[in-house]
Amino acid sequence: MTCTGARRTEVATHVIAVINQKGGAGKTTLAMNVAAGLTRRGATVVIDLDPQGSALQWASMGTAPFPATIKQIAGSWDARTLHQNYRAYQHMVLDCPPSLESHASIQALRACDIALIPVLPSPVDLWASMKLPQEIEEAREANPRIQAYLVLNQLEPRSALSSAMRDALTEFGVPALNASIRRRAAYRNAALEGRSVYQMGGRGTAAVEEMEAIIEEVIGA
Repeated sequence: MTCTGARRTEVATHVIAVINQKGGAGKTTLAMNVAAGLTRRGATVVIDLDPQGSALQWASMGTAPFPATIKQIAGSWDARTLHQNYRAYQHMVLDCPPSLESHASIQALRACDIALIPVLPSPVDLWASMKLPQEIEEAREANPRIQAYLVLNQLEPRSALSSAMRDALTEFGVPALNASIRRRAAYRNAALEGRSVYQMGGRGTAAVEEMEAIIEEVIGA
């Protein structure tokens, strides 16, 4: 199944892999909403690499087209073929499976220039992802341009990070973005409605501001 947005013929300038070996960290939520924000800047495609097809399922729930094109890759592929097949898009967002050992995750790290790692604001959740920095360093041997960032997800309003969480962030070895994602009903409702927060009007305003802050911090646009 394919959900189609606008296109233009152009070589991709940003390839963003949204990755974490731990399920439930918010990969698809981040991937879909960042992609929706990127469509404001150029033609954008989400590559659904999760065998469960979460991004495709998300977009299929909507009564209106999702802002970004959604594609799913079947069979073997590598970074070179990914760039060749989707060169019509200015931005690619790779929604990775919850496994670092999978072919898709390995190739995503070799193909991307930005890796976003959503994590919940708990040291336990961060420690569950501790293999990622090593995988990113190994991927840099083939792809030295990778810039990796943690994205804190589901922060509670007016709650400060615990000292244990701050220590865990320091130990992780990958910088955290200044921009973060609050726990908001808008994100859950967007998934249920097959939309992005950008399509939710006033209900999505605060969430849109968070997505814009993330995009501006990682690509400066």
